[in-house]
Amino acid sequence: METTRQAERQRTAAERRRRELLEAADRVVLRDGPGASMNAIAAEAGITKPILYRHFGDKGGLYRALAKRHTDALLSALRAALDAPADRRARVEATLDTYLAAIEARPQVYRFLMHPSDDAAPSPEQGFDVGRHSAPLLRRLGEELAAVIAERVDLGPDSQVMARIWGHGIVGMMHAAGDWWLGERPCTRAQLVSSLADLLWGRLSAVDDRPGGPGF
Repeated sequence: METTRQAERQRTAAERRRRELLEAADRVVLRDGPGASMNAIAAEAGITKPILYRHFGDKGGLYRALAKRHTDALLSALRAALDAPADRRARVEATLDTYLAAIEARPQVYRFLMHPSDDAAPSPEQGFDVGRHSAPLLRRLGEELAAVIAERVDLGPDSQVMARIWGHGIVGMMHAAGDWWLGERPCTRAQLVSSLADLLWGRLSAVDDRPGGPGF
């Protein structure tokens, strides 16, 4: 029994330390964006770089942990927007706005996770191949949105396939439009949200909710 409690305490301590290191990495990314380095993260956490590697395996492991942390938070916010007590059009706009507000609020994090560096390759010190692992993050968002669509609306005999087409298509649209908008700011966020909602609204305005589902 004592061995079990000791193992549990060690696991809890390791999880707490890992969370602290991710928070330190977040602070560096917020400050430096795509220029964030393993050296800077280790210094922020008050440890040596080998200890950082010990917790995450390598720089790719740290990148994936940061990506999961931010993707989880974004998905939680998107689900909250989809579950808001409003009509369908308002929920569509709220979902689009939630994504755009997230990348607007933390552009350095967005660029670190999703936007390739202007350099052909990262410097040896920097260590992160920033933005070049964005495809798995976008695929995850697409599959999550597809599951929500499949659960909520009736798209006919091929509903599951159609839901995945819609899910990945909507995520691709949000990502491409958001990336362009964040770089150029040619309009307000509200204008972009309204225009994207208009683009989506065709068949989405006409489909029925799935019987017994939570509605969309």
